[in-house]
Amino acid sequence: QVQLVESGGGLVQAGGSLRLSCAASGRTFSSYVMGWFRQVPGKEREFVAAISRSGGSTNYADSVKGRFTISRDNAKNTVYLQMNSLKPEDTAVYYCAARSGVWSTIIVHYDYWGRGTQVTVSS
Repeated sequence: QVQLVESGGGLVQAGGSLRLSCAASGRTFSSYVMGWFRQVPGKEREFVAAISRSGGSTNYADSVKGRFTISRDNAKNTVYLQMNSLKPEDTAVYYCAARSGVWSTIIVHYDYWGRGTQVTVSS
């Protein structure tokens, strides 16, 4: 089992940047595919980005491609989401999640979730 704790959210103006971090407990972090998802009140949670166990493969939602970068440091049990050129529509609670199975961007395939961190982008 793994526990996930997100940090780094906050209030930023449009065009600005934030870096989210997700710290994982346990010694098997490198065995998990990691993903970032986001949710706006009243809407379904949506996929943002995912990264393979080694960090060699990544995938992004079309809405964030070219602006967001997912990365991981397996020595530090941490996954990051660098968010640049932020837009008001990026406002959401951002969650990190871990998957013990094969590569996936589907929400229900992820086994463990953090509690989320709020990102608010003002116009």
